[in-house]
Amino acid sequence: MNGTSAGRVAVIGFAASDVSVTTSGVETLVPVFEAALARAALDRRDVDFWCSGSSDYLAGRAFSFVNAVDAIGAVPPIAESHVEMDAAWALYEAYIKILAGEASTALVYGFGKGTAGELARVLALQLDPYTVAPLWPDAISVGALQARLGIDTGLFSERDLAAVAAARDETSSVETLLDRPYLAMPLREHDVARVADGASAVVLAAADRVGGRRAAWISGIGHRVDPQGFGERDLTAVPSASAAAADAGGLDGVEVAALHAPFTHQELLLRRALGLPDEVRSVAFGSNPMFSAGLSRIGAAAEEVMSGRAAVAAAHATAGPLLQQNLVCVLRSGS
Repeated sequence: MNGTSAGRVAVIGFAASDVSVTTSGVETLVPVFEAALARAALDRRDVDFWCSGSSDYLAGRAFSFVNAVDAIGAVPPIAESHVEMDAAWALYEAYIKILAGEASTALVYGFGKGTAGELARVLALQLDPYTVAPLWPDAISVGALQARLGIDTGLFSERDLAAVAAARDETSSVETLLDRPYLAMPLREHDVARVADGASAVVLAAADRVGGRRAAWISGIGHRVDPQGFGERDLTAVPSASAAAADAGGLDGVEVAALHAPFTHQELLLRRALGLPDEVRSVAFGSNPMFSAGLSRIGAAAEEVMSGRAAVAAAHATAGPLLQQNLVCVLRSGS
């Protein structure tokens, strides 16, 4: 979505935590809300709409997001919604809510406790329930299949993957990383984002509520999905990411990109799909807190704009196996 909506909604606050005490998220979310609202110079009662992203299968119980509402304080009544996926998609819902004139401000949050179980096996629940999920392939082995396809087709090499990891961690070198053992060939430990707990929150505001605050204006958002079945798509391409970027108005002029790439080879696939030239700087991706990592990438891109380090930034979020679902958000300085 772009064009006539350009500049009408802005990110004015962001906060994140890499700690999660319980699967309900309440203890983690309260300080994250306070930090995000403080940076937005808003009070809790100033928020018109709350929208979250989390997962019942990660928390291990039905309607788990309801517990998190305790962190908001639901009396007096609030306007609230939830998506069963990364909170980047909750931000899209809140963005539409503001554009529709049904809210002037929104706080979007995501949370997850990925260390509560064996995440690599839990993520098998995202797979085709008829032919793949019953085999319970772990997420790292599934990622390794995609990486192997990319190497065999000449898109990149193991050295290229190590270079991505070295760029994420300045204390390491490509040669050192290549000496490490495989987790699932051709992936090594540094190729897989660390499983993490965490939460994040982003505050949105309509143009008439931004005032003199720091702001990163959303000029476009798009999200698309590729087929779920592994045999129904080319795993070395990410057409849904390309289409999402086009829906967001394109990435011309982008100076920095915050990509949600749980595996190093996926950062290379995404840069290719999005057509990002080498001069577009990357905001390093470290750990992968489930269901808030994508929202945090939007927050990180917004921080690049609000701090003045970039005039135009692109954020990307993914969900599902092997970059199946992709969202692209373009943020700009000025109104």
